[in-house]
Amino acid sequence: MAGGEAAGPGRSSARLARAGGLNNTGREQGSDFVRSYRHTHRLTRLGIVLGAAAFAVTMADAQHSRSLAQGKLDARYTVTLGGLPIGQGAWVIEIGDDHFTASASGATAGLMRVFASGQGQSAARGGVSSGQLIPSSYASRIVTDEKSDEVRMTINSGTVKEFVANPPTVASPDRVPVTEAHRRGVSDPMTASLVRVPGSGDTLVPQACQRTLAIFDGRMRYDLQLSFKRLDRVSTERGYQGVTVVCAVRFSPIAGYIPDRAAIKYLIQLRDIELSLAPIAGTRVMVPYRVSVPTPLGVGIMQATQFVSLPYPGKATAKTQ
Repeated sequence: MAGGEAAGPGRSSARLARAGGLNNTGREQGSDFVRSYRHTHRLTRLGIVLGAAAFAVTMADAQHSRSLAQGKLDARYTVTLGGLPIGQGAWVIEIGDDHFTASASGATAGLMRVFASGQGQSAARGGVSSGQLIPSSYASRIVTDEKSDEVRMTINSGTVKEFVANPPTVASPDRVPVTEAHRRGVSDPMTASLVRVPGSGDTLVPQACQRTLAIFDGRMRYDLQLSFKRLDRVSTERGYQGVTVVCAVRFSPIAGYIPDRAAIKYLIQLRDIELSLAPIAGTRVMVPYRVSVPTPLGVGIMQATQFVSLPYPGKATAKTQ
């Protein structure tokens, strides 16, 4: 999913603009936005990233939760831009008694393959402690017709200890520098998209949205501020049938970005980004079911077409409760 979106608009933004019937101003804004897209694809990796993606049952009570402390999700997604298919992806998540893994893959599809092709993979793993998902490693690789982008990080207790970005971020006096302080108290993009709802009652509640996600993706430090918007009922082609919690999302860059970049300004001003969360069975973790991001080229939507989520018995432990 992440790869599907990140590998989206590229070298042919002008042709896409013409196909969408944009005027000259729209073409210029769209081209500028697309040229900056690789620096902001993290948003949809949340499920954009790239980058994200994913996820039915809620817990009846605390005792029942202890016997179903683990779960697995196998999800498939499509990505559209202005109603046209441009990508597809998959997300597999496993949450065990004391560990978790998450992996995503995606590629361009449909009309987008005529203009540019690309694919990508992302993966995160870590432990479970006191009900929290604690990431230990993250890796992302995106390959397009023109170039590749790879990030690897090692994380310990919310602090990024080591990270490698290839190619390196281009040095610029206009870029807000990333300091050591910016790499503390953060999560990687994929682990951040696994939203745990505390307590023992229903997970499909407004509280699922009331949070700020502090994210470092190996190049950029930013916050995603979530707030409750509504509850939606969904029906997936295969898998989940039920309610999703819809959150409004605000993008707030912290470091590693160039303030004058058009895409950054555009995302900061956006008030219509939506993130729909659905539960992973057997856990209290919610994950992106649908992401909607307006762009100058049309609304970009990542939507689950398969959302198969299964609980399986774990040890009698409260680690994931």
